[in-house]
Amino acid sequence: MDYIIWTYAAYLTISIALTIWVARTLHKNGRIFLVDTFLGNEKLADSVNHLLVVGFYLINIGYVTLALKENARPASASSSLEMLSSKVGLVLLVLGTMHFFNLYVFSRMRRRAILRHAPPPVPAQTVLPPRPPARSTLDPAAGAAGAKA
Repeated sequence: MDYIIWTYAAYLTISIALTIWVARTLHKNGRIFLVDTFLGNEKLADSVNHLLVVGFYLINIGYVTLALKENARPASASSSLEMLSSKVGLVLLVLGTMHFFNLYVFSRMRRRAILRHAPPPVPAQTVLPPRPPARSTLDPAAGAAGAKA
């Protein structure tokens, strides 16, 4: 029995299903975060959210298909399962890495947006009187006055 075909089929099915599930979860739950990041601009947030999902699919499904090839052929059901679990495990690590990278980028974007639209750190409530000019030791008049004192 040729286990490699069944392993490939299971790998593609599981990996693509996981990619779709993660992308849908990120799309649904990331919208609120993006709306906040873009200061309530829902159209921009939805557009960016959609573009991110497309990029997520392209990168992850591209990785899944590139990682499909395996040089060693499993000779038994147990070796086939071991190969499948290592391949799916790598896909999960790539999905998790991409997720945390996206969170990092969005948190930086959000922080910049908040700082850009934040009020000044100290509101100007009163106008301070002008300071008297400082006496300079290089000024001859100040030097003479200082010498008499």
